[in-house]
Amino acid sequence: MGAGTAGPAPHPRPRWAAPGSPPVRAAAASGGARLRPLLSGDTAPARPQHSRRASTAWWGRPEHPKAKPVAPPLGLQGELGQQRIRPPFPQPSVPPLTEAAARRALLRFVAARRCYGSRAAAELVIRELRPHVTYRYRLETFSESRLSEWAFEPFTKPGASRPPGDIPPDLWDVEVGVPPLFQGQTRRCRVPRSALVRECHRCHGRGRSQCGACHGAGRARCVTCRGSRRRLKQQRCQLCSGTGRSRCSTCSGRGSKTCTTCQGEKKLRHFRQLVITWRNNVFEFVSEHHPNFPGELLSKVSGENIFKDENVVVYPIVDFPEPAISRASRRAIAEHSAAFASSSRILRQRQTVERIPITEVHYQYSGKPYLYYIYGLENKVYALDYPERCCCGCNIV
Repeated sequence: MGAGTAGPAPHPRPRWAAPGSPPVRAAAASGGARLRPLLSGDTAPARPQHSRRASTAWWGRPEHPKAKPVAPPLGLQGELGQQRIRPPFPQPSVPPLTEAAARRALLRFVAARRCYGSRAAAELVIRELRPHVTYRYRLETFSESRLSEWAFEPFTKPGASRPPGDIPPDLWDVEVGVPPLFQGQTRRCRVPRSALVRECHRCHGRGRSQCGACHGAGRARCVTCRGSRRRLKQQRCQLCSGTGRSRCSTCSGRGSKTCTTCQGEKKLRHFRQLVITWRNNVFEFVSEHHPNFPGELLSKVSGENIFKDENVVVYPIVDFPEPAISRASRRAIAEHSAAFASSSRILRQRQTVERIPITEVHYQYSGKPYLYYIYGLENKVYALDYPERCCCGCNIV
């Protein structure tokens, strides 16, 4: 946003929001918009109460404690309102399953399994189709958390250290572009004005460290005679001249080698590294379904999307035809708010409701009754007691 340009207008209150629920506003951020509710009397978000200065140890080298998430500025969340879905409720757009479609789904199911015979699927007599409907509620909360950790690198550019008295910015003041919404990602970047230059703690500023192969002696046991001074037929070893020791091949006889930590630069630049983690936290609930049908299969299929709400903070659903969905919406929003509001920043929320069709297919084969289920928009089949199986080595779903 350029200088002198007015800020973004408050986001309108969502449709069916309860009276008195807060509007939202967007604050510009690098690479994306950072959104938050606008509270009454709000001016600027409060800063978390934590130290900005880098901690130092005995001789000035920064300590490297275990990194912990930094709390975001306060005042980012508004009070939860209520979003109402009023009748008339959207009518289903997926047509009822026909007998021909039910038979085709079973034939596809049987063809994909080597131990299932197709004759029963072709000759069975369908007696009844019993349609059922179940609902799947899903809440996605896209959150951002930040923490800092100390890192170092060889100091190769003089003058790149932090000037005395220059304080690094707060972690939440570092502008970082937001990735695509509802996609998890981790990114690392340096905190500006946090660099400290100290001598290398491994070589103590010498740029070289003792060779581990010869322990600083420059000579090691001869690899030809293995220290015996002689070779076959009691001849004197030519490589070590009968001394049993030869020049160390690791350090070329110098007894030391270039320090691997500072790479011979003698100094290290320590800096705070900002670790930003974006997570898409998902809450999922499926309403009651037929007791003989395993509910875990529903997570593998899609349903008809009948409701979608996306905002900075979504509101609990009420007056849904299936009361369990309304209860799940309230519980999910409360759980996500309690879990992420204190340690991370909620950037966006999205809740959806899907209608998943389930059809009981009652059929008869060889004079005996059988049953199988067709579920999801993909018409997947669950057949527990298919009559024509030659072994038990195939899955039934």
